[in-house]
Amino acid sequence: MSNHKTLANDVKSDAVLPTEHGNFRMRVFVDKFGAEHSVLSVGLGDSTAPPLVRIHSECLTGDAFGSLKCDCGPQLQASMARIQEEGNGAIVYMRQEGRGIGLEAKIRAYALQDQGLDTLDANLALNLPADARQYDFSAHMLKQVGVSTVRLMTNNPLKIEGLRTNGIDVHERLTHIAGRCQLNNHYLSTKAKRMGHMIPEQV
Repeated sequence: MSNHKTLANDVKSDAVLPTEHGNFRMRVFVDKFGAEHSVLSVGLGDSTAPPLVRIHSECLTGDAFGSLKCDCGPQLQASMARIQEEGNGAIVYMRQEGRGIGLEAKIRAYALQDQGLDTLDANLALNLPADARQYDFSAHMLKQVGVSTVRLMTNNPLKIEGLRTNGIDVHERLTHIAGRCQLNNHYLSTKAKRMGHMIPEQV
């Protein structure tokens, strides 16, 4: 793994991050709104094959607290392990909490879900979009670390469209299922049935 600190145009900081899955190179970017995003990578540039890439939106409740209402934490851990095994890939970690509505609104939506609404209707009841995320900065970050073609780990067609629209070639889409359980099965079914996510009924 490269350990140099020569920064690309928009990279604000660059260091090695040791994890339980192995070492990643972590580069931090700041968008025009002041939000900090990052790319965790392994082996980029060491192979001519398209790297394995995961666009992961921040989920404090799932990533840090192990919430069972979603599959975000297990998806992040599975992508880290898979990229280390592959030896050529990156996780683009976007600070777009709650599908882009923010933590405070997300927890208000959780309260409505406790009353019986699904994740989509809870957002709409709060006059919030079903999914407010954008992928232009994700594509920009990938280009900054030398990636123009990816094998994308995702179940979300909007991520594929978002990268392609912003100049990233999605060479292959890989199903990414992790952490499904009884408590989040309805959440995943809503994604599949009402939001077009490519998630099988049972895994």
